Amino acid sequence: MSDTPVDAQVTRTDAEILARFQTSRNQPSGSRTLGFHLMSVCQADKSVEVAFDAKAELLLNPMKQIQGGFLCAMLDECMSVACMVASGMSHVAPTVEMKTSFFRPAAPGALRGIGRVVKWGRTIAFTEGELYDSAGRLLAKATGTATPVAFKTFK
Repeated sequence: MSDTPVDAQVTRTDAEILARFQTSRNQPSGSRTLGFHLMSVCQADKSVEVAFDAKAELLLNPMKQIQGGFLCAMLDECMSVACMVASGMSHVAPTVEMKTSFFRPAAPGALRGIGRVVKWGRTIAFTEGELYDSAGRLLAKATGTATPVAFKTFK
């Protein structure tokens, strides 16, 4: 497996990709629900940093903590966007498998996510994600595999 997407032609800078995400009017509803906001992109490292605004009225469990499934969705979002960035914005990468470990409860408010592609191959990508609270404490960590699928345009 190659560490670089076979079909990717990196023609956009990190700043251009970041600006595209930040000004998009077509953000998926799941991303909006999670309070997703892309903060930084690094194609060289195949990584992204994401901010989430975890709203109490949408995401809490009976213990008044962010429900673990939403934390998984946040980690999945970080890792999936890292795949898009790693591909030079030529591929999406649906998740095939994901394992999540939880280290502490997450409270509503600002959360920070990191997503990275560890290995990119022609048919599979290996990913990692971390989620932190506003004090910088690790809340959850995930590893995953995804299947790269080419898409035609990135507007």
